[in-house]
Amino acid sequence: MTHDVSNADQEPEFNWERIAYLMMVSRAIDDIEEQELVPQKKVLYQFSARGHDLAQIMIGSKLTHPHDAAGGYYRSRPLLLSLGLSIEDAMAGPLMKSDGFSDGRDIGVVCNLPEADGAVVLPMSGSVGSQYTPIAGWAQAVTYRRDVLGEESWRGAMGCVFGGDGSVATNGFWASLTMATTLKLPMLFYIEDNGYGISVTSDYQTPGGNIAANLASFKNLHIIEGDGTNPAEAAPLIEEAVRHVRGENGPCLLRLNVVRLSGHSGQDTQAYKPQEFVEDERARDPLPRLKAYMLATGYSEEWWSDCEKRAQADMQAALEAALARPEPDPAGVHRHVFSETKADGSPDLQIRGGLAPEGMSFPETTETPQPEGSRINMVKAIRRTLQSELKVNPKLLVFGEDVGPKGGVHAATMGLHAEFGEGRVFDTSLSEEGIIGRSVGMAAAGLMPVPEIQFRKYADPAHEQISDTGTIRWRTNNRFAAPMVIRVPGGFFKCGDPWHSQCHEVVWAHTYGWRVAFPSNAEDAVGLLREAMRANDPTIFFEHRSLLDGAWARRPYPGDDFVVPFGKAKCLQEGFDLTVVTWGAMVERCVAAADRIDAEIEILDLRTISPWDREAVLESVRKTGRCLIVHEDNLTAGFGAEIAAVLAQEAFFDLDAPVSRLTMPDVPSPHNPRLLDAVVPNVDAITDKMIEVIEI
Repeated sequence: MTHDVSNADQEPEFNWERIAYLMMVSRAIDDIEEQELVPQKKVLYQFSARGHDLAQIMIGSKLTHPHDAAGGYYRSRPLLLSLGLSIEDAMAGPLMKSDGFSDGRDIGVVCNLPEADGAVVLPMSGSVGSQYTPIAGWAQAVTYRRDVLGEESWRGAMGCVFGGDGSVATNGFWASLTMATTLKLPMLFYIEDNGYGISVTSDYQTPGGNIAANLASFKNLHIIEGDGTNPAEAAPLIEEAVRHVRGENGPCLLRLNVVRLSGHSGQDTQAYKPQEFVEDERARDPLPRLKAYMLATGYSEEWWSDCEKRAQADMQAALEAALARPEPDPAGVHRHVFSETKADGSPDLQIRGGLAPEGMSFPETTETPQPEGSRINMVKAIRRTLQSELKVNPKLLVFGEDVGPKGGVHAATMGLHAEFGEGRVFDTSLSEEGIIGRSVGMAAAGLMPVPEIQFRKYADPAHEQISDTGTIRWRTNNRFAAPMVIRVPGGFFKCGDPWHSQCHEVVWAHTYGWRVAFPSNAEDAVGLLREAMRANDPTIFFEHRSLLDGAWARRPYPGDDFVVPFGKAKCLQEGFDLTVVTWGAMVERCVAAADRIDAEIEILDLRTISPWDREAVLESVRKTGRCLIVHEDNLTAGFGAEIAAVLAQEAFFDLDAPVSRLTMPDVPSPHNPRLLDAVVPNVDAITDKMIEVIEI
């Protein structure tokens, strides 16, 4: 059903009775937390929305399209109440009780709403400013599903992001602003300006303290300002902002001045605020202003008093129910880091995010390669796999810096833009935060984003979003997930340098909720990439630069149905004298080194390091009694250390020699080829190390 936005007069009026009731409920929750639950240590983190509440509820009442989405932050509880969060869940979260939006796993005001009468609320984060780019991604998904997939039910939908004045200094804000304005996305930025970021005044966040004034020259951005504590003034401004965005006119920034009538958190005394400023804030309290407005429009004192009593009674009943909930079961805290299956073998699906909840199905797959033609290099294999999946899955999008007409700086997307169009294979602004953050919003909207980070080192600015993405399923207790595939080239090539040649895959192995693939050849690259793009978890797919056109890594294309399961190592050759565990570009070198030695050496290519095939490694080492781990990443805390620790714990009495590692030393990748050869394990060094371990 199409949401009609053709006539501004059809926008519903504000339901002031509901707004007043929800505002009173919000205040009652704030009061009981501050006065009783925090002192009793039943609530450990408390963030009052007092003063921000009126405008949030008013905007929330306008997010009525079935495909609207909102992104909030720790002071957004009134918004959540307006969108359908129950009072009991609103109280159970800070009380750290079971069920609700996190089952006690996340801070109680960091909420989410996968199903609501109004907008979906994407999982909030404790990271300031991280809410912006996912909502930009949702807004882009609205345009994709509306214009490319032709789904008219998405017409008129929008994304609305809520943020304080402090958040306008963050990378996330500027990345999303660039995305929204360059792409003319249906996105509303609502800046709740109370003048303070904890204790720091807003003029430290943006010159002059007014982000709206400083963005006046921004192209494709409609700007509205006003007083968010005055219902008569705020109402038409909110109407105008929502009407502008729903009318497919591009983004709008709405900055409303509000007041923070409590400290930043329950422990904040606000001693840094001048007394006259505090008094002015109290005089601008939106609750008495709302009362005066409603009394002037015909409501009685009796109605107001009855509404207050009802709100208080409902809060008390909800509090009793929340307190009666059991504590979360510690036995379940390990669940939902990754997707799971139920006891009957069926998938235990998240409510929202990725392809699975909407019932996307794929053709049958096989783990047996069906070679086609001559050997091709890895970059062509990756390109063919992307091409095949773009044909099979209309909800798959490929994007990043230079992946469009240029075809990628590594040529992995060459020709895909011309074949599938700007809507499906496209360039992005130069912001890794924006690339990954937008992917979260796209995934939440039911798409499969396949973003590219141009080089491994460039993923560092996106690490906050990567980290947050990996925890979405766990911290929402399987309500949300964000399946995606991040393609990341890296490692040495003809030379090295500290910016383009790093691996550092261990960082991602240590990042919750991410699967990590590191293929050594074209065949495995095809199978792992296809498996990742059809999976229900986020995946990092590492493409080693020296393998993209390397002769050894070439293999025949294994077919459009070929997949490689994650966590299943490949035994390249069997032996009884030594187990060599390796992955990526070191696989070729280990095979070459083993050919030089008159010994039976077993070589395991892990292929994936999250998960990694523990059983295959343990089985091999129990047979050979010796193990050498070879990888390109640095020695200290490299992933080889994890493998060595597992072997020491679980196969200690099977070992005839200490587990040994050969890696890069703890230095960045050098540029000069001679220096590079001195630090990256080469065939000579691997050969010597194999002999050393065998002869111990």
